[in-house]
Amino acid sequence: MIKKFINLYIEGFRNIGNTGKQLVGILFFKILIFFVIMKLLFFPNILNKNYKTDAERADHVIEQLTTKIK
Repeated sequence: MIKKFINLYIEGFRNIGNTGKQLVGILFFKILIFFVIMKLLFFPNILNKNYKTDAERADHVIEQLTTKIK
């Protein structure tokens, strides 16, 4: 069933014209840019900024996961 599903998309992509392929390419490019911008703006690497060693990072993560919220 999964193989049929994949073949459906492969055959569909083969049968669309050049304009459709260009539009799909533009769509994937826009999605890639969107996720890169989202990563940079909204998900900074706080552990690398605040802690110097892997041991300090690990201790912080363990502490955050194991402490109860009051």
